[in-house]
Amino acid sequence: MSETVTSPVTTSPGLLASLDPLLREWLPRQRWFAGKGRPVTGFSLVAAVELLPWNAKLGLLHLLVRAHQPLSAAHGALSHPGDCYQLLIGVRETLPPRLAPALIGHPEKGPLAGRTVYEALHDPRAADLLLEALRTRTQVGALRFERDTRQELREDLVPRVVTAEQSNSSIVYGDTFILKLLRRILPGVNPDLELPLALAREHCPRVPPPAGWMVGDLDGDTYVLGVLQRFVRGATDGWDLALRELAKGEDFTGEARALGRATAEVHTALARALPTVTLGHTQMDTLVDGMIERLEAAVQAVPALRPYAPGLRSAFDALTELAAEGETWTAQRIHGDLHLGQCLQDPAGDWSLIDFEGEPSKPLAERRLPQPTARDIAGMLRSFDYAAHSHEPLVSDWADRCRAAYCTGYAEVSGRDPRSEPVLLRAYETDKAIYEVVYEARHRPDWLPVPLAAVQRLSGGIAAS
Repeated sequence: MSETVTSPVTTSPGLLASLDPLLREWLPRQRWFAGKGRPVTGFSLVAAVELLPWNAKLGLLHLLVRAHQPLSAAHGALSHPGDCYQLLIGVRETLPPRLAPALIGHPEKGPLAGRTVYEALHDPRAADLLLEALRTRTQVGALRFERDTRQELREDLVPRVVTAEQSNSSIVYGDTFILKLLRRILPGVNPDLELPLALAREHCPRVPPPAGWMVGDLDGDTYVLGVLQRFVRGATDGWDLALRELAKGEDFTGEARALGRATAEVHTALARALPTVTLGHTQMDTLVDGMIERLEAAVQAVPALRPYAPGLRSAFDALTELAAEGETWTAQRIHGDLHLGQCLQDPAGDWSLIDFEGEPSKPLAERRLPQPTARDIAGMLRSFDYAAHSHEPLVSDWADRCRAAYCTGYAEVSGRDPRSEPVLLRAYETDKAIYEVVYEARHRPDWLPVPLAAVQRLSGGIAAS
C-alpha cells in the first residue's frame, strides 16, 4: 500500500517520526490493540489525511498506521507484517481539562513539535465532523464517507464515546445513531458492513440497517473503516440481562426462546440474500481437519486438555464418518461470533443482533466463507453456559433450560431444530469449548474451569489415563 496524503504535514517524513515515541507508549495500552504482550519495534505510515488543518486551533489527522512487532516476545528476530490501525489524532496547543484523559503526548520534533496530540474521538468537535462528513457524503483524499440517503442524519445530535468496547471504538449520537470505528484495518469486503446491508435489503428487522459508512481507497483495495447504524435506544445486551435475571432468581427461558427465534430470522434472511453451498465429503473433511488442528494446538498450549483429547477428537471423527456415508450439510453466511453480548433486547422485549465483524483475529476471507448455522448456535449455547457459571451459587439446570428454549425458538422460525443434528452441533460446541480453554488459560485463568467442565461433558466425561 502506498501513502495517501493531502497536505504538507502528512507528506512530511517527520510526521511519523514525531509520533513514534508517543505511539509506542500509548498504542499498547488501548483495549483494542491486538498485539499485547509483544513490543512495538516501529511504525510505517499507510495513509494520512488532514481532516482539519494541523496548525489551526483544532487540527484533526486521520491516520492508518502499521505497527511492527516480533511474532512473540521470545521471537524478537522474527519479523511480523504488522497490524494496521485506524487512528484519529487531534492536535491542539493545549488540552482543555475535559480532554485530559485523551492525551497521547507532546511531540518533541517534526511538524507537530510544540503541539499536543490526543485521541480525538473524545472531542465532540471531532465527532461532529465525522457525522457531518457522512451526512454530506464527503470525500477527502482516500477517505470516502457514504450514506443511505433514505435515512435522515440530523446535525444536532450530541456525541458521546462508548467506553465498554474492546476490539473497536464507537460514538453514540443523541441516542439515535451509533458509529462503530474499526480499529484493526484489513483490505476487502468487511462482513460488519456487508451483512447488515444484505439484511436491510431483505427488510430483516433484527439487525439495525446501516445509515452510513466510512471507507478508504488505497492501491485498488477498499478498506471499511466505520459503520453508522441506528442506535437501539434503551436496550440491554443479552449478557447483562441474563446475569440480572439470574441474580433475581428469575426464569430466562422466555428470553432465550425469543432469542432463538430472532437468530433463525437472521439466518433465514441471510440465506435468501446471499449464496448458500452444499458441504459434502470433501468439504467436510477440510472443515474437520481445521477442527483437529486447533485441538492439537490447544493440547500443546494447555496440558490440562490432554486427558480429554481422544474424547474430543471423537466428536470430529463422528462428523467425518457421517460425511463418508453420504450425509451433506448446507452452509451459508452467518454471524460468525454469536454470543449473548452480541444481542440487544429493547424495552419492548424485541431482540436485535449486532457486530457482524466475526472473529477479529481471523482473515476477512475466512470470515466471509459460508458455514453451517450450527456454528452460531453452538456459540450461543456456550454463552448460556458461561452466564450460568457467572452466578453463585450455580443454578445447576439454568443453562440446560435456556439452551433447550433457544433451540425450540430457533425451530419455530426455521422449521429445523438444531438438536436434530446432534453430531454437527456437538462438533461445533467442542470446537468452541477448545477455543475457550486456550483463551481462558492465556487471559483469565480463574475462568478456566468453565470451559473445562464443558470439555469433560463433550468428550464423554472420561479422561484418558
